[in-house]
Amino acid sequence: MIKKVAITVFLLCGYAGLFAQTSEAINNLRQKLASATNDTVRITAQVFLCYEYRLGNTDSSIFYGQQAFNLSQKINNTAGQILSLGFMSITMRQLGNLPRALEMAFKALQIAKANNQENLTAPAMNGISEVYTVLKDYPRALIYLEKQIAICKETNNIEGLAYGLRDKGTVFVEMNRLDSAEFYELKAIDEFRKRKKEEPSVYEILGDIRVKLRDYKGALSDYQRSLRTSLQNNERRTTASTYNKLASFYKLTDKLDSAIFYAQKGLVESEFISQKETIQEAATLLSGFYEQRDPQEAFKYLKIADAYKDSLFGASNIQAVQVLVSQDEEHQKEIDAAKTNYRNQLKQYGLISGLAILLIIAFILLRNNRQKQRTNKVLENTLSDLKSTQAQLIQSEKMASLGELTAGIAHEIQNPLNFVNNFSELNTELVDELKTELMTNNQQQAIDIADNIKDNQQKINFHGKRADAIVKGMLQHSRTSTGQKELTDINALCDEYVRLAYHGLRAKEKDFNAKFETDFDPTIGKINLVPQDIGRVLLNLINNAFYAVSEKAKLSTDNYQPLVVVSTKKLDAKVEVRVGDNGNGVPQNVADKIFQPFFTTKPTGQGTGLGLSLSYDIVKAHGGEIKMETKKGIGSEFIFQIPQ
Repeated sequence: MIKKVAITVFLLCGYAGLFAQTSEAINNLRQKLASATNDTVRITAQVFLCYEYRLGNTDSSIFYGQQAFNLSQKINNTAGQILSLGFMSITMRQLGNLPRALEMAFKALQIAKANNQENLTAPAMNGISEVYTVLKDYPRALIYLEKQIAICKETNNIEGLAYGLRDKGTVFVEMNRLDSAEFYELKAIDEFRKRKKEEPSVYEILGDIRVKLRDYKGALSDYQRSLRTSLQNNERRTTASTYNKLASFYKLTDKLDSAIFYAQKGLVESEFISQKETIQEAATLLSGFYEQRDPQEAFKYLKIADAYKDSLFGASNIQAVQVLVSQDEEHQKEIDAAKTNYRNQLKQYGLISGLAILLIIAFILLRNNRQKQRTNKVLENTLSDLKSTQAQLIQSEKMASLGELTAGIAHEIQNPLNFVNNFSELNTELVDELKTELMTNNQQQAIDIADNIKDNQQKINFHGKRADAIVKGMLQHSRTSTGQKELTDINALCDEYVRLAYHGLRAKEKDFNAKFETDFDPTIGKINLVPQDIGRVLLNLINNAFYAVSEKAKLSTDNYQPLVVVSTKKLDAKVEVRVGDNGNGVPQNVADKIFQPFFTTKPTGQGTGLGLSLSYDIVKAHGGEIKMETKKGIGSEFIFQIPQ
């Protein structure tokens, strides 16, 4: 037990202040490992060798990280498992193995949660954020960075905090929010200086910011400082990256010879440490530089760049990442569901307690009140209050569910949009590959690439439709309009939405066919209303009508002809709109509930029960009335009136 506490404290503080420079740190750690007298000390040394070697010798980083993990599993040291997986995740990201990086980081989080050691997950949070940054999913990257920063502040992990601030600035550079990016990079410098450490990558990022601000003199100074510091610290990862940044800088300033010089140095340095990302960057730069000077040399570097791009962002890697992301999302949903269930239990206990208190009060009043009539009255009032309280709790729970539904839409829509973006980018790259294969007359390879493009396009279409369904089917039911009233042609609005609803159903059910008729009063003219809101009412009512006739058509064996009728009529100072159908009608036993929130007669998954409730609220907000008339087996008609 004492050993576990010791290593936890040591691991929390270790990479925040053990060693001043990378080379010195590695030498000290190797000596500590060689002289270790127990497994706890060995794990500690191995974990931090994994951390230190990530800067230039990724093979050694993974080697020591795996040793630390295996030994930690053997002696059931969860702290060693969490940190070794977290640091290896960062190294795997540097190697370009995004699926493995995510897998290791997510596993670290699971072990930490199972053992109540979330305060050790800062490296894993950093590894996940870096993967999402590469995938251009910046909102999710920021979420994990905020978690990392919070953990580092809580545990006084200065170096971890500094790296979190640096990476947050990197994300803001990618988002082109340059003021925020510079703010966090300067804060990172302050934190690193508390450790008496000069971190070269911070100056590289500041150079990127200066380039975007067209401050070329300042950018060159920052890049040179980054290179100088990385060489002094023997941080070959940053050295390779900075060489590439200098190559891009000199290309931008029309100094092609210097650009080629630094890109070649960047390629050599990257290949030495097997860093796929910077290899691909350097090769891409060199291919562009030689395009006009030496096409053969340009083609050589283009092949290198394409090979590493495929290993980084090939279809198999993207699919593996998507599976891991989906698993993470499902895990988060399970956590949220557990929290919701716990809150519901608390509410139930509260309701039961309230019932018990009310019954006790009723019992005391009953026992102490000698007059039977007064006692009965008190009991009736108590039970009435109880029913009212229960109804309020139920309504509150329903509204809370609606709020959770609305808040979840942004998260639900992000995933299909990410897939659309990723597969779109992948198709762009495949088109370039297709051109190359066609130019070399490699027909079979070209056909294979074309098949891949087709498959990706189908996935884009699928996720695009998924996003569209989420937006149209969910968001419109959970968001209140803030639109302004304006003079609107109600007849034109009805005509637009009846056709929209009809074609929407035809798009989903190719075999469906129905007749719709309109009867509009031409004397109405324009009336003052919020067109988006009344349009939502019309769309809900007309969709319900088409749904009713569609369901009846599926069950009907005779010559049934589905029909939906939409009509308008001027009534003194009001306008009346009717939406009728010849479906099966609404049973009388549920007719009184039809406008209640979350009540629906549709099968599970086909309706939220919010459409008619929302329509009722919108019509009421316009100072109008809405009602339903129905006959079983004949059909239903919804009628609403609003002031003209």
